[in-house]
Amino acid sequence: MSDSPPKSTRRYLRILACTVVVGVVALAFALRSPSPVGHWNSPASEDRFLAAYDRAFEDLPSPAETLDVRTDYGVVRVYRFAGTGTSTHPLLLLPGRSSATPVWAANLPGLLTIGDVYTVDLLGEPGRSIQERPISSDEDQANWLDQMLAGLPADQVHLVGLSIGGWTATNLALHDSSHIASLTLIEPVEVFADIPWGTAIRALPAAVPWLPKSWRDGFNSYTAGGAEVQDVPIADMIEAGMQGYTLKLPQPTRITEERLATLDVPVLAVIAGRSVMHDAGEAVDTAERALRGGSVRLYPDASHAVNGEYPNRLRDDIAEFLGKYQ
Repeated sequence: MSDSPPKSTRRYLRILACTVVVGVVALAFALRSPSPVGHWNSPASEDRFLAAYDRAFEDLPSPAETLDVRTDYGVVRVYRFAGTGTSTHPLLLLPGRSSATPVWAANLPGLLTIGDVYTVDLLGEPGRSIQERPISSDEDQANWLDQMLAGLPADQVHLVGLSIGGWTATNLALHDSSHIASLTLIEPVEVFADIPWGTAIRALPAAVPWLPKSWRDGFNSYTAGGAEVQDVPIADMIEAGMQGYTLKLPQPTRITEERLATLDVPVLAVIAGRSVMHDAGEAVDTAERALRGGSVRLYPDASHAVNGEYPNRLRDDIAEFLGKYQ
């Protein structure tokens, strides 16, 4: 007979160990940083991030307009890029965790051939948006984004979300889709499958600001399929945000298949076959079942950094998808 504990016991022990680790880290940060809103750990940390942000921003086209949109939760930085396409509604891009507008450097040239593009620095994340009041629930996350959309000239947008931005877009659509013409979800986390516990554990040290930079670089490389991240402007910006900014956001609630089936806007889901943020097969299966009439695209060789790896294919898929709903 095997001395190994039963499968249910092993699963319980893994969950318990993960919970203890997460609890210890959360407690340490709660004691260290009692502020209820996201903030920079020091003026030097802010300066370091903004310098990296500006360097990465140099790889983007020049924005036609810079907007600071006030919401009940803070001021949201939005850029408008003038497109050459004829899309009825502009695209609005939501970045991933600890990143901001510059993460779209590889995508903007192609997406601008579809139409005007707005980019957003997520509220409560490193960037040029400024959180002023607590964001403590999924409803709060939906409210600030809906208020920001209401402050734009466009009545509706084609909402495009990457990683946590994909969750943020889906969360808004489930609460209020009145400003949304369509959803494009690029490698969304906690939408079609759970984050693997191994990835969650590996992320913990990367979130501790006083640990070496190499730990954060290592995690970022891991999520990008082993890509080099040294001296890469976007990667430098993300690492500076991870090191210098304290998040005060709620853990995203996993969106159930039943709730996904209630979405009332067209959805394009893009899943990376080599993603470490979910099981790609499970994510594709869930998306195909839940998204009635939706479009699901699997990029077999892509990592979670799919937007930088396949910008042209992504542009073509988005253009084809949006062409059905103009």
